[in-house]
Amino acid sequence: MMRIDILSGVPELLESPLSHSIVQRAIDKGLVEIYIHNIRDYTLDKHKKIDDKAFGFSAGMVMQIEPIDRLISKLKSERDYDEVIYTSPDGELFDQPMANSMSLLGNIIILCGHYKGIDQRIREHLITKEISVGDFVLTGGELAACIMADAVVRLIPGAMSDVESALSDSFQDNLLAPPVYTRPADYHGWKVPDILTSGNEAKIKEWEYEQALERTKRLRPDLLSGSGK
Repeated sequence: MMRIDILSGVPELLESPLSHSIVQRAIDKGLVEIYIHNIRDYTLDKHKKIDDKAFGFSAGMVMQIEPIDRLISKLKSERDYDEVIYTSPDGELFDQPMANSMSLLGNIIILCGHYKGIDQRIREHLITKEISVGDFVLTGGELAACIMADAVVRLIPGAMSDVESALSDSFQDNLLAPPVYTRPADYHGWKVPDILTSGNEAKIKEWEYEQALERTKRLRPDLLSGSGK
């Protein structure tokens, strides 16, 4: 069973996204355990403060090393972890191959950044991998942690009732997914392509591949050139 421990100064931001749909069903099936930890519970400050001004002349507040080290040390004393991840704008870009690899891990910790960032010593001594969900800045790493957890959990065998659906998602083979249709086949004169209602599986698969390739060339040619990261 996979275990994901998410460390946050604002744990309320994580509760709803991780308690519905496929993620919740995977938890109910015993395929994954997700624990949300409030970093404020591990500070000795009576005001539960977890940030302070940066040394030097940098603007903004920085997450302190002490409560984070105390929490990570506690977790690591209880079990081994494959990765201790920090959500960072300058980390490695999260993509489908990374999600595939992470779905094979046993236990991971995800530290959600906040404010101006975290004390550099955390990154140097406690973090094993830094991950970014895109070239933009969020208020905190909680949404990024939810994105990673969702993308990883849905790949765990048994999490989805239709395994083929996960394997045919966009980016699994460096192609965008082809267009999809459902009933009715004719709506106000807007018709589903005839090939999809033909019942010819080989021809349908060929059409789907051609459509996926065309969409990728048009919308994300970087995926075909190997520069999608």
